[in-house]
Amino acid sequence: MNSSRLLLAALMLASISLDLRAAAPKPTLSDVKYGPHERNVLDFYQAKSDAPTPLLIYIHGGGFAVGDKNAGAGFAEAALNAGISFVSINYRFSQHAIYPAPMQDGARALQFCRSKAKEWNIDPKKVAAAGASAGGGIALWLAFRDDMADPKNADPIARESTRLSCAYVVNAQSSYDPRFIKQHIKGDAYKCNELLQLFGIKAPEADTPTPQKAKLFEDASPINFIDANDPPVYFIYTYRNEMPEDPGITHGIHHPKFGLLVKEKLEKFKTECIVYWEGHYKGPQWIVFVSKHLSK
Repeated sequence: MNSSRLLLAALMLASISLDLRAAAPKPTLSDVKYGPHERNVLDFYQAKSDAPTPLLIYIHGGGFAVGDKNAGAGFAEAALNAGISFVSINYRFSQHAIYPAPMQDGARALQFCRSKAKEWNIDPKKVAAAGASAGGGIALWLAFRDDMADPKNADPIARESTRLSCAYVVNAQSSYDPRFIKQHIKGDAYKCNELLQLFGIKAPEADTPTPQKAKLFEDASPINFIDANDPPVYFIYTYRNEMPEDPGITHGIHHPKFGLLVKEKLEKFKTECIVYWEGHYKGPQWIVFVSKHLSK
């Protein structure tokens, strides 16, 4: 999608935060480094508690090409009021490094936060992830992958778990495989510029990728890794669940079908999955859902 469409999507995502950003609290710690790249930084908001608190990690959207951790500030107040500490991260854009770099940064940030459990007074067994659009895709990628902890790694951060208690995502993609998107979403969403840039490909390769790129498509797609061990997920879409012949790239790449396809898979394992979209029953508030699963 072009810059104007990205701006429109960003404005719609901002509305989900219920305009809390104006009253958002200031971070306890700002621009904490969790990796070597200049965008490997996060803000930490500490909930007041004598006992270790749960943690919610927020991952901003922007097509893997724009955006900033400040987008998560509006969610921080709701988390803190619920007794949940909060982190908002930056990560490498696809212009810095193609997939799997953005997802690897999400995993590294999650492991880094767990390594700070004692210092930050957080419970490492109660960690959730949230995100919007591309950030939601990263959150799903973390939620559905097997634990990426490497117990024998010389780096103590790499030994930490990447498993989550739950995930909350807005306008998230459950697959980044252009072939999958073309199959399930009408129109040209499957070859939008941001998707092509994520894999470092040209438009024709979206249809006929090399074997190496096809493996990247499949590995990047959270829905491919769903199993019985995965956590509950709450999806929100700010678009209607309609499928015209050409929904437009912005609607197409944020279509509720991405969440509904995940719901079909998770229901087979009796794992809770809530999906709602514009004009549809909303269900419990996201913070109620997250709090419930972080209290277990």
